[in-house]
Amino acid sequence: MKLTKIALALLLPPVGIFLETGVGPTLIINILLTLLGWLPGSIHALWVIVKRAEREAV
Repeated sequence: MKLTKIALALLLPPVGIFLETGVGPTLIINILLTLLGWLPGSIHALWVIVKRAEREAV
């Protein structure tokens, strides 16, 4: 499932964030970043998914 979220974060950043965190401020931030450009949205989505996985691993 993590690989799917990462792939979605690269292709459709808001979808990857939605699957990871649901509806909330992180999703709104990601949508705004994606509207500014695909790259900022993708970087943010990858960062959120990886950091959340790190927190769950500890």
